[in-house]
Amino acid sequence: MIDLTMSRIYEIMVLLYAISIVLYFIDYFYRKVQIRRVAFWLVSIVWVMQTVFFLLYIIEMKRFPVLTLIEGVYFYAWLLITISIILHCIVRVDLPVFFINILGFIFVTIHLFAPDYVQHPLRETLVSEMLIIHISFAILSYASFTLAFVFSVLYLILYKLLKGKKYTKLWSRLPSLQQLSKWVNGSILIGNPIFLISIILGLEWAFLTLEGLSIIDAKIIGSFIIFVIYFTILILHQKGKLSGINYSWAQIYTFLLVVVNFFLGSKLSSFHLWY
Repeated sequence: MIDLTMSRIYEIMVLLYAISIVLYFIDYFYRKVQIRRVAFWLVSIVWVMQTVFFLLYIIEMKRFPVLTLIEGVYFYAWLLITISIILHCIVRVDLPVFFINILGFIFVTIHLFAPDYVQHPLRETLVSEMLIIHISFAILSYASFTLAFVFSVLYLILYKLLKGKKYTKLWSRLPSLQQLSKWVNGSILIGNPIFLISIILGLEWAFLTLEGLSIIDAKIIGSFIIFVIYFTILILHQKGKLSGINYSWAQIYTFLLVVVNFFLGSKLSSFHLWY
């Protein structure tokens, strides 16, 4: 069983893991050594914390903990993080490491909120906190998407002014087109992985608390579609197939989907009543 102090430490580990996933996502597009290094050290800290938990569990149970489903989930999560660290150090493959860590994050959080691992009163507290984290991450991602939308609109305005030679002192405080494009890209690079983590936590919360939940839900499907669209836009932008005004328009149209998913998707959803 896990007590409150250990659960708080475990929650910190989950948070560090989430941050490392965001950094790995950013590194895949920016390829910054500093960002990759911070992401790697955060995952390494998570691995050390997981290993300590694992050893303490072995000492408590006096056996290798793989005999139950929950124990197997934890061992599997530990193996995934170990593999991601090895791949980072030896092979240095970026996208596989990112997806392996996504899977690791899913199983780490499943283990934290598992009903056979946490005492019932504490489990209810943790599940409530899970919902709070899910909502907080969703709001953070929406804020990032909003910034990308605003910067995209400003990009189009500035582009039109420069092309029509109507640039005056009134618009002199606007950043350059290049700077606006960087801000758009940065907003999505931060917002999209946070949005994915929010979706994962939301699904886990729903499966733990709601009976007869179906993944064929308007809000769930809409959220996954939005993540895929933003990810595709970033890939196309990285390859040079989507840039300039087309890149800005893609951000604007996708943000409109975010708004539709937020309001209409919540109305059609069977369990997103908190909106």
